[in-house]
Amino acid sequence: MITVESLPNLLADDIKVKVAGIDSDGVLRGKVMAKEKFLGIAEKGFGFSSALFGWDMHDMLWTTDARVAPPESGYADFLAVPDLSSFRRLPWEENIPFFLVRFLDDTRPVSADGRSMLRSLCDKLAGEGLHALAGVELEFMNFQTPSEDGYGSAGSQHPNLATFLEKNAPSALRPITAGMFCYSSTRPVANKKYFYDIFNTSAQINCGIEGWHTEGGPGVYEAALKVSEISEMADKLALFKLLTKSLGVDHGVTPCFMAKPMQGMPGSSGHIHISLADNDGKNLFARETPETNPQWTDIAHLSDTGRHFLAGLLEALPDIMPLFAPTVNSYKRLVENYWAPVHISWGLEDRIASIRLITPPVCKPGATRFEVRIPGADLHPHYALSVILAAGWRGVQKKLEIKVPPMSARTPGGRPELLPNTLDKALDRFSAPRSVAREILSSEFVDFFTATRQHELGLWREAVTDWELKRYIEIV
Repeated sequence: MITVESLPNLLADDIKVKVAGIDSDGVLRGKVMAKEKFLGIAEKGFGFSSALFGWDMHDMLWTTDARVAPPESGYADFLAVPDLSSFRRLPWEENIPFFLVRFLDDTRPVSADGRSMLRSLCDKLAGEGLHALAGVELEFMNFQTPSEDGYGSAGSQHPNLATFLEKNAPSALRPITAGMFCYSSTRPVANKKYFYDIFNTSAQINCGIEGWHTEGGPGVYEAALKVSEISEMADKLALFKLLTKSLGVDHGVTPCFMAKPMQGMPGSSGHIHISLADNDGKNLFARETPETNPQWTDIAHLSDTGRHFLAGLLEALPDIMPLFAPTVNSYKRLVENYWAPVHISWGLEDRIASIRLITPPVCKPGATRFEVRIPGADLHPHYALSVILAAGWRGVQKKLEIKVPPMSARTPGGRPELLPNTLDKALDRFSAPRSVAREILSSEFVDFFTATRQHELGLWREAVTDWELKRYIEIV
């Protein structure tokens, strides 16, 4: 346990410290400060411009009415309070000490701060003698990083993918390997220093990987992060993205966490596994003895608490989609025949459904859990994990019953209800006056996040794409 009093000894040989918070797109934003400055603010926090929640991922101020950091506030500081339990050293940055922060507006947690949101939910569960565990499987595509002037250019060799894309179509990018080969034993060898550097460094910063392999799509890897307490998992996921991007610089690789980086290829998922346990570590989704005559055989080994949790998730899914699929691009992954779910569905060991139930006999009772398969790699980890926990817990509190039959029990030709398939449709459900999102999250947050995504939609509607040019240029 790190305390303010123990910090001087912990940092005795350091002269600087790095701190970062997480913005509304799940991106780490931070700074390096002198050790003396950090020791002075470690307990009460320091000023951090509220512009962090006033602009998008390219520092463009919201063009919509996102009220968490309105222009008339002058983007005055929020208070950023270091979370001492998040301490790590970053090996790729000279082992600099690193801490995550939470944001306060005076003494009140900022509604857009995902770390505070998830912490609040965990505190509520702790009051009931419970805690949530989570694991995440994150897929991402990896590109060879071109110089500003392109691959093999005799000119500038400064690696800069962003500048390259200002002059070149995205199709000009080269994945680190071609073709599709899931679970390949040989393809990682082509980039083995990068591949194993990620695995080894993840262990060093307490973001340990449980499984690590190639996935479907050119240059795609999948990392299954070790199961952790849910708030720790959200932090680890954000840090894992930072880690891969940072190590990629040294290896000439640019990892990409878009949900659908390439047309005609599978998208990149961010599957989330979740379970509840009591203070003794007992899995609360596991049934003591299987039910002999259940409504569906899929739930024979699932406890009543697990059934209520599942019912809560199923009821909430269409109203919480923007927190699973937060960008315009997200919905290009959520199409049929690409291993991505498109409907309100569930089933035991069913990888086509939106929620895969995992119970005995396919696992031991202590591993009973749900896998929510809708999120893509572009998810905001704290928002997505918060809304899954809040939706499921609502089902437990209300003792909701499962109204949707499993995929195995559907009649021939029967189709489950479709989920919203565009960002604007998803926002309509999310922001509706009686949406489940408003019931389980603060309306202040729902209004804020809706406005930020409407900003994104506005930019998309103004954009002229390569597809449009290729399709229409000859007929005008």
